[in-house]
Amino acid sequence: MKLTGRRESSNVEDRRGMSSGAKAGIGGGIGAIIIGIIMSFLGGGGNGGGINVGEILGQLTQGAQQTESVDPASFSEEEQQLAKECRQILASTEEVWTKVFKDNGYGAYKAPTLVLFTNSVQSACGNATAAVGPFYCSGDQKLYIDLSFFTEMKRQLGVEGNTFAYAYVIAHEIGHHVENMLGSLSKAHQDMSRTNKTKANQISVRLELLADYYAGVWAHYENEMYHSLEYGDMEKGLELAQAIGDDWLQKQAQGYTTPEAFTHGTSAQRKRWLKKGFELGDMRTSTFNVSNYNDL
Repeated sequence: MKLTGRRESSNVEDRRGMSSGAKAGIGGGIGAIIIGIIMSFLGGGGNGGGINVGEILGQLTQGAQQTESVDPASFSEEEQQLAKECRQILASTEEVWTKVFKDNGYGAYKAPTLVLFTNSVQSACGNATAAVGPFYCSGDQKLYIDLSFFTEMKRQLGVEGNTFAYAYVIAHEIGHHVENMLGSLSKAHQDMSRTNKTKANQISVRLELLADYYAGVWAHYENEMYHSLEYGDMEKGLELAQAIGDDWLQKQAQGYTTPEAFTHGTSAQRKRWLKKGFELGDMRTSTFNVSNYNDL
């Protein structure tokens, strides 16, 4: 994905090198499996996504104060480059979604803020560690990323040098923000609160697949506006979607799958909806309009 010369968003809070005073990490042994940090991307919705990460975050330390502990100038050239690319990708989402909202009569698009942090961070959804992975918090309309996540992506999934793979992660979280602005997020959370765990998980899957679809919509218009996608970019994005499917991750973690516990969708579903968003670029298509859950 070509980003040379592209604008960098100013809607960024750089909290790297600051400590939130976290005293607790996310439960469930996320770091116990070889792709632990990638599995944490399954929680990427934050309070904004379909999975109950808000519930998880609620169990973490609240109200911690942040104090500067590291000079930002000490960060490596690689991390500074990642930060720059994140700002450029965020700028792209601002431009694309401003156009999409205007063209579809949704009103003005209000861009979220990207928070870059190290190790732990305080959000309106609670205090979270890097183990949570990238997440969106609807309480403050911010998305949170520890850049070590991308370093792990490069090491474990072989996405070295493929900026589109990073962009997909950010675009997915922005997808939750779009859900928040369009009202589907709050509706889903209301429905989840009124049903049993299995059905709530199915609603969560729809939220996450919708965020994947919106990530594809973003890629559709990003490429249409800037011709920025290069050979193999979408394929790498689909490979990442494959690697973060519920079924694939459960097999890696426990050797078998428990479909009733799926919260983000199977590998095939995640690939399908990302690809569909990219091919169609159509905001009228929604996973919430699919009547048969098995057809997702």
